[in-house]
Amino acid sequence: MAEVFCQRSLGHGGSGIVVEVGSSVTKVAPGDHVVMSFASCGQCENCRRGLGGYCPDLYGRNFSGARPDGSSPCCGTNGERLSGYFFAQSSFGDHALANERNVIKIRKDVPIELMGPLGCGIQTGAGAVINALKPGAGTSIAVFGAGSVGLAAIMAARVVGCATIIAVDLNQKRLDLAKELGATDAVQAGEGTGDAIRALTGGEGVQYSLECTGLPQVVRQAVDALRLTGVCGTIGVAPIGTEFTLDMNAILFGRSVRGIIEGDSIPDIFIPQLVELWRQGRFPFDRLVTRFPLSRIEEAAQASERGEVLKAILLPEQ
Repeated sequence: MAEVFCQRSLGHGGSGIVVEVGSSVTKVAPGDHVVMSFASCGQCENCRRGLGGYCPDLYGRNFSGARPDGSSPCCGTNGERLSGYFFAQSSFGDHALANERNVIKIRKDVPIELMGPLGCGIQTGAGAVINALKPGAGTSIAVFGAGSVGLAAIMAARVVGCATIIAVDLNQKRLDLAKELGATDAVQAGEGTGDAIRALTGGEGVQYSLECTGLPQVVRQAVDALRLTGVCGTIGVAPIGTEFTLDMNAILFGRSVRGIIEGDSIPDIFIPQLVELWRQGRFPFDRLVTRFPLSRIEEAAQASERGEVLKAILLPEQ
């Protein structure tokens, strides 16, 4: 897309209408409606295999605040470089600069202001189920953490036909919403979580679990909730260096744990699929969002931190 001034440096999961493209861009054209997702190099082995979330340069391209060469599209009044390329988009602004690889074209007959969250968190939760864990129809899954990512996973588990879908959280309102969105059961998080899950699954535990909190103690609970040969996916983000412990015998008897980034998604394929599921009423992620004007960005951040808002959408003011 064209190099336009980014008014704010942070922001990811944006959506909008293409204003201008570079001379070598062929994927989108001015007037296209797009969602902005994560960036990857497109050249490493993992990228070539459709696993851009595991690009070795994922951190550098998404979290450095600069282009791969260290430059930035933004500068201060005195010419100093400003961070302006967060998640390769910096979408907290009226305009954003993105890369051709992380711009996803979508159909024009859906509300563009709603689609931004598909670019990261919603894609992550739904993809963790649909693309990574791939539970079959009639299977069981427990989702630990009923925020926007966990609730997206719960909706996806209903889409693929899981028979037992257990939501685990401390917040009763979120558990109630999880039941509305597809969870068959809701469990209050705590010391008795594992016993409650086993009681709901005939004493065996679930075939799949998904940890969405980034808390070491919850990872342990998610693994301990598995039946023999069960699989736990971890998608919660924790500070670098965070460690968790497991009983080695829990893994020895066929259980496995795997990390999942961006739902193992190929955004150009998966995001349009989620849009279509939403159009059909099968993936109502709009139930998770609260809209704020961009001028109330601080209020939106505080409400999210307090747990009052699941997914805040910031709308540029005309």
